[in-house]
Amino acid sequence: MNQKQKRMLKRIIISAVVFICLQLIPAETFSRMDGLLFAGAGRWVRLALYLANYYIIGWGTLRKAFRGIMNRQVFDENFLMAVATLGALALAIYENGDYGEAIAVMLFYQVGEWFESYAVGKSRRNISQLMNIRPDYANIEQDGKLVKVDPEELEPGSIILVQPGEKVPIDGIVTEGSSALNTGALTGESLPRDVGPGDEVISGCINMSGLLRVRTIKRFEESTVSKILELVENAGERKSRQEDFISKFARVYTPAVCCCALALAILPPLVRLLFMGLEAMWGVWIYRALTFLVISCPCALVISIPLSFFAGIGGASRAGILVKGSNFLEALSKTDCVVFDKTGTLTQGVFQVEGIHHSTMEEEKLVEYAALAESASSHPISRSLQRAHGKELDRSRVGEIQEISGAGVLATVDGKTVAAGNDKLMKKLGVAYRDCHGVGTVIHMAIDGKYAGHILISDMIKAHAKAAISALKDLGVSKTVMLTGDTGAVAEHVAAKLGIDRVYSQLLPGDKVEKLEQLLAEEKGGGKLAFVGDGINDAPVLARADIGIAMGAMGSDAAIEAADVVLMDDDPMKIAKAIKISRKCLGIVYQNIFFAIGVKLLCLVLGALGIANMWLAIFADVGVMVLAVLNAMRCLFIYKL
Repeated sequence: MNQKQKRMLKRIIISAVVFICLQLIPAETFSRMDGLLFAGAGRWVRLALYLANYYIIGWGTLRKAFRGIMNRQVFDENFLMAVATLGALALAIYENGDYGEAIAVMLFYQVGEWFESYAVGKSRRNISQLMNIRPDYANIEQDGKLVKVDPEELEPGSIILVQPGEKVPIDGIVTEGSSALNTGALTGESLPRDVGPGDEVISGCINMSGLLRVRTIKRFEESTVSKILELVENAGERKSRQEDFISKFARVYTPAVCCCALALAILPPLVRLLFMGLEAMWGVWIYRALTFLVISCPCALVISIPLSFFAGIGGASRAGILVKGSNFLEALSKTDCVVFDKTGTLTQGVFQVEGIHHSTMEEEKLVEYAALAESASSHPISRSLQRAHGKELDRSRVGEIQEISGAGVLATVDGKTVAAGNDKLMKKLGVAYRDCHGVGTVIHMAIDGKYAGHILISDMIKAHAKAAISALKDLGVSKTVMLTGDTGAVAEHVAAKLGIDRVYSQLLPGDKVEKLEQLLAEEKGGGKLAFVGDGINDAPVLARADIGIAMGAMGSDAAIEAADVVLMDDDPMKIAKAIKISRKCLGIVYQNIFFAIGVKLLCLVLGALGIANMWLAIFADVGVMVLAVLNAMRCLFIYKL
């Protein structure tokens, strides 16, 4: 608890103790004071004690109500509570009745306010845990010593040192050292990630073991940690339909119930007096009107609905899912169609050797020749061959290299002529080759004019991709679609492995938008379409979809900027988890709406008929608010789904 909450709780406890003591003191005790001091002294002493208690517990509410009146924002819950409790006190003084009801209403109202403050504080602390990923400094080396500098001062290309236990301050590439990084604050994953020279590291991760020397590749304001903090801080600005409705509802509802309470206090007595010739009974109807005011206070709705969404966004962030606003959290719950990019989304975006076929020499030797022949290229295919070789290449063994555009390369390796390329290269050289039965990129190899076999290279499917598609279908997503610029054969192969319903291949960025428009036109009945992508070319589609979901770890800045939801660890399983979280959060929101409105309508009718007294009014207002707030706090833990 913070200091404000502690002070608030202290006032509640003091007031509650005084209230209980006053209620336990017999009325005769005060009556005995009449003869000791002056006539009626006991009544005034009793009133003074109750007023002092009212001041202890109600001064803050009265002050807020006064400020609202001065700022021309009269009709809020503070105004309703002030009018209701002061009116109840005035009636009790006039009729020499029970002052306890007014005190009890204010006391229980403050208990509800404390629960609200505690719930919001807990939710904010959950968000602040994420905010702790912001690094305070970066280490640079000057004259052989480590110097701490502000990360915002560093330019791309700067060399920084990250010691064990420190946060990585800026995105960069490891140039020296190896370590394990704790990425839990960013991705929600508990397993550390091993990094070494050449690996990219993102800001906000915690270095767990070895010293790392890192070359920065971005400015601080463009780095991952800055983007995340900006997304979370701005999330509350985008309201859901329910939040927007509740805000508008409260602005109309509060003045309306004040008018109804005024009418209830004035019209029935006048009708009795003028038209029925009966006693007006002003006190009875004013009491009913005050009870009506207490019951009508919309605290439960105004507090619990935004709190539910706020807590839901905080809970999702703990699972490594960043939602940019409660409107997107709401839209996720209605997802009916999920459209995927392929490379980097469902596949790893990293090519690797999947098989070696029809080799006339040792497979390791064939891969070695292919890696040496491709050693001058920085193409992903060349890098995959070098990784498959797994050893440092001796470039001195390679002579002349001739690149043949669109076909492959010819190189002299160990004095032998090595040809590595596609079927076009083999045809051009007049080498009889054998087709590959696998799907992917095929590198045919010929040595000194004789066919030596072929190497199959493909983009590997992500470990959880198939399970992610299955999980989406289990959640009731009726349609899964893949949009890719890759060839038809590769796209169909990946889709068949994963169980995707429809595939559109060989698409340019503009074609993807066109296909997405067609898919959006097919959506009916309020269903939402989500697009999942990671590249710069996906940004237009992410922006056009009902919900854009970007891969945050390896995704481009443009994709993350255009998206509405960001998955920090690029795991497609998090899509299903995001939908589960949104549906659970919306379920809690609707529970609070129906419960609060239902109880209030019932109690308003009972109050107007005189069946409900102030004690029932307390339950209808404060009790419902406390229950709704406690229910909303469940959203903090939905990340465990």
